[in-house]
Amino acid sequence: MAKYLLLKHYRGGPQPHPNAAAMMDEWTPEEIEVHIKYMDDFAEKLRERGEFVDGQALSPEGAFVRYDGEGRAPVTDGPFAETKDLIAGWMVIDVESKERAYEAAAELSAAPGKDGKPLHEWLEVRPFYGVPSTVEYP
Repeated sequence: MAKYLLLKHYRGGPQPHPNAAAMMDEWTPEEIEVHIKYMDDFAEKLRERGEFVDGQALSPEGAFVRYDGEGRAPVTDGPFAETKDLIAGWMVIDVESKERAYEAAAELSAAPGKDGKPLHEWLEVRPFYGVPSTVEYP
């Protein structure tokens, strides 16, 4: 029993998108609505099972910040990550096993995209370090 972070990347599916961060710019408003509804319905299924903790979509925009000595925190728009390394969103689940985390990630990977076809996008599945589960299983 453990918490897992499911990271959605701007990587695309089996065939990487040449500009995956802008991929949704090519979708119709209806396709975006269907995609978001799938995500919401998936989260609701996880809630009903007692497995959903939290989740959010992320913008490709952002900044890098690091400690640079007392009183200084440089902010920059780089180092420039490759598009495949940008995170599109995340979901935290609390499940009985690693296998269940993989099963949930695979279902999330099937979210519809352009033309209503499943994205088959890659999701990174990461267990939380040293965080006990909050779900009690029989």
